[in-house]
Amino acid sequence: MTATKEKFFKPEKINARDKAQTTDSAARGIIEAEVIARDKKTEKLKALRLERDAAEGRTGEPAPKARRPAKKTATR
Repeated sequence: MTATKEKFFKPEKINARDKAQTTDSAARGIIEAEVIARDKKTEKLKALRLERDAAEGRTGEPAPKARRPAKKTATR
């Protein structure tokens, strides 16, 4: 195997616009994959939560929050 210049160096320069487009498409692909994975995880967790709530006999409505008594302000 003979070492030649073509094997070690690229014969032409890559256009900045092409390089930016390649980077942009790779980034968009990664972001899209993350969104899909997050949506799948959310759906799975929601199904598990609904299943747990049904097993415990809860309804879909949250319990009312307890109110705190108002603090008295100090007078001088």
